This record gives sequence, C-alpha cells and structure tokens, in this order.
Amino acid sequence: MDDKTYALPDKAYHVLKWIGLILCPALAAFYGTCAPLWGWPCPQEVVATINAAGLLIGALIGVSAASARVDHAAD
Repeated sequence: MDDKTYALPDKAYHVLKWIGLILCPALAAFYGTCAPLWGWPCPQEVVATINAAGLLIGALIGVSAASARVDHAAD
C-alpha cells in the first residue's frame, strides 16, 4: 500500500477544501445578490475578493495534493 505525505494535515485539507469549494462561492453569490438590494458597499469588489480567496485556497490545497510523494521507506 502506498503512503503519501501531504503538506497539510488531513483535517486542515478537508476544512480548506470545504471553504474553497462550498463556502467562498456561496458567500460570493449571497453578497453579490443581497448587496444591491440592501445597499451594502462595493458589491463587485467584495465578490471578486471572495472569489479570489477561494481560488487561492484551491490552488494551495492543489499544491499540497500534487506535492504528495509516495513513501517507499515501508517496502
């Protein structure tokens, strides 16, 4: 069986994955929809920033997954 070593602990990976894939897009859509209705400030800037944060999180967890290496020490 192959053991992989990741840059992030498993729990941190799953939390960041949930934030990047679920929370950020949902929060961006919510703010983008409600901001004009309620007069909240800078809707385009806030939505772009939330989406950029989600993209950054996705890139970081992607690097963690891509940099996982097979540990052959157990062989």
